[in-house]
Amino acid sequence: MAKTATISTRGQSNILTQTLRLWKYRELIKHLTLREIRVRYKQSFLGIFWVVLNPFFQMIIISFVFSYIVRVPVTGVPYTVFIYVGLLPWVCFSTALTSSMGSLVEGGGLLKKIYFPREILIMSTILAKVFDFGLSSVILILLMLFFGIVPSVHALLFLPIFAVQLLFTLGLGMLLSAFNLFFRDIQYLIALILQLWFYLTPIAYTVETFPEKYRWIFRLNPLSVFVNAYRQVLLTHDWPNWGSLGIALLISLLLYVVAFAIFKKLEGRFADVV
Repeated sequence: MAKTATISTRGQSNILTQTLRLWKYRELIKHLTLREIRVRYKQSFLGIFWVVLNPFFQMIIISFVFSYIVRVPVTGVPYTVFIYVGLLPWVCFSTALTSSMGSLVEGGGLLKKIYFPREILIMSTILAKVFDFGLSSVILILLMLFFGIVPSVHALLFLPIFAVQLLFTLGLGMLLSAFNLFFRDIQYLIALILQLWFYLTPIAYTVETFPEKYRWIFRLNPLSVFVNAYRQVLLTHDWPNWGSLGIALLISLLLYVVAFAIFKKLEGRFADVV
């Protein structure tokens, strides 16, 4: 058992070392991220404005449906702001995950020509979505100002929470991108799962609308934890649920370690199947 524990510790240390070594490739990560942003909007009439319009119109549609048709009860904050705070991180997560799944396939030319850590392709794709997230957040700031919602000191936790979400997204993105390279129908399966995942995440409703005996489901859903944490630190001027956030952090770390190990194990075969 002691030997197993030693091997496990060495494996985690190796993953940490390889992760830190990515700093040497920061210029390549920057170049690929900027290329991802430019290519996506190069021949688009509205360009980067689509980044803002997409979640904004989703917010309007969801607000109309759940305010006037379903009538979901929300107290304390305007429903449009309530939805937008939940919708922004979800859009960032779902689009980053969807794009990162195909990053190895789309970067097949690079995989066959030169060597670099292949996870850089996933990282640059996700960072491009973070850029989109930043632009879309401008609308959130304007909405908060319009409704007189002034951020408190708790809002300083927004970035640490977002960092945990990015870690979760990166881990899942690496795992799915590797599997999708060998089994291309993974992307279609994940598209279906994301649709279900959306409704299991309290974006258009509050966790309190569910019976208490079923609320444990949301504690095991990292996206649910992130969304609730964002609302707590931005809207209700409160600290996040540290227990739930700790579970989300643990899940994110474990996912990243497992995903990184599997990704590196399969990395040598990427150029052969791309």
